[in-house]
Amino acid sequence: MTTHTADRTRPPTTGHTARAIPETALEELRVTDDAGRPTEPFTARADGVPQDCVGALLRCCLRDARAGERVALVSYAPLRRWAAGTGAEPGAYDEQGPVFVHAGACGGPDGAAGRYPDLRAGALRVLRRYNAQGKIIGGRYLEVPEDAEAAFDDALGEAFADPRTALVHVRAVEYGCFQFEVRPER
Repeated sequence: MTTHTADRTRPPTTGHTARAIPETALEELRVTDDAGRPTEPFTARADGVPQDCVGALLRCCLRDARAGERVALVSYAPLRRWAAGTGAEPGAYDEQGPVFVHAGACGGPDGAAGRYPDLRAGALRVLRRYNAQGKIIGGRYLEVPEDAEAAFDDALGEAFADPRTALVHVRAVEYGCFQFEVRPER
């Protein structure tokens, strides 16, 4: 994997947008997660951080949990779900891991919020590229700079410049948690 610093000599790539977990998957995850466990909702604490967790990005709407909201920590297998819809066979690249979602319908991402979730400078991310067969074909380490949107535009532009790239998963480095998915614009 390579380390990323934004390249200011070329214009940023535009057109990429983070994708939240699809509503049909959320409906299932709110009952039973991808590890087969029943979902157990809880209430976000007064400080806005759900109990028993460090991060609180809700993958259903790509924003942080707010105090008093009902949320759930579920196991999610994004590549497996994508592969089921495309006929891909990811094999050993199929991963599942913890994500936070609202315990009930939330309406999804706010269209005015931007193309990527609110990312704090200094956050460590890895962008994993997958081909149409669901095999990993590369990755890139990204320490989120102050201009997070430009850095993601640049890194995603590079990822999708490879015609083999079918989708990119963004994960937190510290815990490996799935953050969001990006697909090429068609």
